[in-house]
Amino acid sequence: MTQQPPSPTEFPHDVLIVGGGLAGPALALALAQEGFSVTLIDARPPEMGDGRENGRSYALALASRRLLTHLGVWARLANQAQPMLAIKVADGRPGEAPSPLHLAFDHAEIEEGPMGHMVEDRHLRAALDASLAAEPRVLVRRGATVVAQDIGAGFAAVALADGSRLEGRLLVGADGRDSGTARRAGIGRMAWGYGQTAVTCTVAHERSHRGTAFQLFLPSGPLAILPLIGNRSSIVWSETDERAKALMTMDDDAFLAALRPVFGSFLGPIRLDGPRFAYPLGLTLAKSFMAPRLALVGDAAHGVHPIAGQGLNAGLRDVAALAEVLAEARARGEDVGTAPVLERYAKWRRFDTATLALATDGFNRLFSNDSRPLRLVRDLGLGLVNRLPPLRRAFIREAAGLTGDLPRLMR
Repeated sequence: MTQQPPSPTEFPHDVLIVGGGLAGPALALALAQEGFSVTLIDARPPEMGDGRENGRSYALALASRRLLTHLGVWARLANQAQPMLAIKVADGRPGEAPSPLHLAFDHAEIEEGPMGHMVEDRHLRAALDASLAAEPRVLVRRGATVVAQDIGAGFAAVALADGSRLEGRLLVGADGRDSGTARRAGIGRMAWGYGQTAVTCTVAHERSHRGTAFQLFLPSGPLAILPLIGNRSSIVWSETDERAKALMTMDDDAFLAALRPVFGSFLGPIRLDGPRFAYPLGLTLAKSFMAPRLALVGDAAHGVHPIAGQGLNAGLRDVAALAEVLAEARARGEDVGTAPVLERYAKWRRFDTATLALATDGFNRLFSNDSRPLRLVRDLGLGLVNRLPPLRRAFIREAAGLTGDLPRLMR
């Protein structure tokens, strides 16, 4: 690990969290509710937390909404969240009608209510920031960059670019797919790209989406049309890198002309409602979710293809699981930074995230092609699931995040 000359220690807290995206603030709030004192280190400058548009929206599963409710975040976000009342999945080609062998989910098939909600990144960040500001047990260091970290007997410490040094019992990396926290701890990664880029934007349309999300599998990658508040939808258009680059260089009229044949006319005329953004797609999985006095959560631990919209939900499950493990350990008098405690968290989350990574990777490879035999197999598979209500409900519960060993904050 990188060593740094000693400097004065500031704000000794129980847990240091590196990363101010989404998982980091959620974990800070969850730990604060359990009575931990937390320092959240956010490299973004303060002006980046002003709710600006970045083209991202999230399908928050029902279990994730429960977590945000427990954290007091949902009350600040609910008015900006669109319930997902139905999901329709089909195979297709540009300019052609979707395959008649499709899959349709309806929220009424489960008792718990809407299977999820669509929220825009800017609104979720604003709600998290407001909740952090109201939490006295969390100290937020904005615009702070970690340049080194050190693990000692009974402590974890980081050195910041401004020369200050922070200490805690545990260090958590929530700093994204290229996690400096994981790298400095010597944690390697399995990673590969898909040769795909997600072009994201928001469109306004004439007709109501009725709370329905659409996933259309095209030969070059999936197109997701996700309902937002009002007659608006979030577009996540996965294309080859070359095609995505061309889409991003088009003017708005040319881009809409390219989008309409794949979008279709079912929502009436469409227009752009904000800028476009592009995000390269790949899979990355940390080889370990822990190291001495260190744990990883969110994209620092795992980053998956957005084909099933489960990336953020998996990160929030990390948050709920780690908060539960640490709270129970402290109640038993354990040092929360020790290996036996962190191994319980890593064991809990490792299988779930590896399964999700393999599933999204497999789905993307199966559906992102124009092989006639594969098209027949996947269309028959979608049609079969659609005709079997028990199997269909199982898929709905999976999408809602209600399966597996749920942490307490998600029940």
